[in-house]
Amino acid sequence: MAAAAQLLRGAARAARAPPALARRALGSAPPPPGVPAARGGPRWALAGALGGLGLGLGLWRRRAAMAAGEEEEEEERLRRRFMAPPVSGLRELRRRRRELRSRMELLIMETQAEVCRALAAVDPGAAFAVDTWERKEGGGGISCVLQDGDVFEKAGVNVSVVFGQLSEEAARQMRSRGKSLKASADGKLPFCAMGVSSVIHPKNPHVPTMHFNYRYFEIEEADGTKQWWFGGGTDLTPTYLNEEDAVHFHKTLKEACDKHDPKLYPKYKKWCDDYFFIKHRGERRGIGGIFFDDVDSPSKEEVFQFVQSCAKAIVPCYIPIVKKHCHDAFTPEEKQWQQLRRGRYVEFNLVYDRGTKFGLLTPGSRIESILMSLPLTARWEYMHTPPESSREAEILEVLRNPKDWVH
Repeated sequence: MAAAAQLLRGAARAARAPPALARRALGSAPPPPGVPAARGGPRWALAGALGGLGLGLGLWRRRAAMAAGEEEEEEERLRRRFMAPPVSGLRELRRRRRELRSRMELLIMETQAEVCRALAAVDPGAAFAVDTWERKEGGGGISCVLQDGDVFEKAGVNVSVVFGQLSEEAARQMRSRGKSLKASADGKLPFCAMGVSSVIHPKNPHVPTMHFNYRYFEIEEADGTKQWWFGGGTDLTPTYLNEEDAVHFHKTLKEACDKHDPKLYPKYKKWCDDYFFIKHRGERRGIGGIFFDDVDSPSKEEVFQFVQSCAKAIVPCYIPIVKKHCHDAFTPEEKQWQQLRRGRYVEFNLVYDRGTKFGLLTPGSRIESILMSLPLTARWEYMHTPPESSREAEILEVLRNPKDWVH
């Protein structure tokens, strides 16, 4: 396009110039002695230049049309890969595709779709309800929920991308974890938060509940400095202990961590055991996995790559366990114990979970999506104590005294 415009300017100058100058302006030399001059002079030269410009414009248009077609094809491929269009829009994500925020949003969209399809393949008689929502303060999300299937009583996989001003309560919660957030004179703290989260509650008490969450947070302070960090994890909550399943689950997560640093798994495994502790019960919610938060080193790219590896480990660490046990026989007593353990799950989520607290403290949050983690059914019995040496007592012992499952 630039070359064609330059050619046009040269042709116009040639049309105004004397014939000899016109020839030079158009890059032609005077004919040698005895050779007749070319016909047409400047006018023909201008016509030739305009013809060249037309060819240039036509080529530019064809290339632009091809590029637009390729872009539309890529967008269509992305649409088919995801459960719904991304919150930020496909074109915006393509425009900012080198920025980490865009790459993280694409990762959480891909993770949501991958997990939903893996769950649907195990429970083909059920279907995910896909619910897109907007937050008037900025951003929105996609909630995918399956209920009353043959295998899963309730399975939800949510994506959220929200931004705006951090509430005072949320800022206070972060400062209590050691964040030094410098707000502007009017107290404002612009933020962006995005993540994918899931809780899967199976019907069969021999199939464990599984939870995962991977998120990215960014806050702009008064001087324009941006604080960023990642958080997340994957953990397992069985009703009954199966050591083979526990080893498989933890080993898969360890392999994902070891790709980046062999010190990460033991560190994040302990963090998980400590985080999912129900203080008022003196026991853990489940047999753990990995958990981390406020991770902002060694670099943004390195932490993102680690999070990506963890997200890719979700399906292989859990789906084989579901397939192994989803048709196991169970008794009414085993189903009742599952309901009691789900009561503990509810207690942790509503009393201690950071994600639930942040969501409830953020103006404009979607309560239905936040409380998606709660099971359809749960049970509380007064002073329930399982018999000694029972399978129920066995899992309680592990919840009170976490084990090393990979060494």
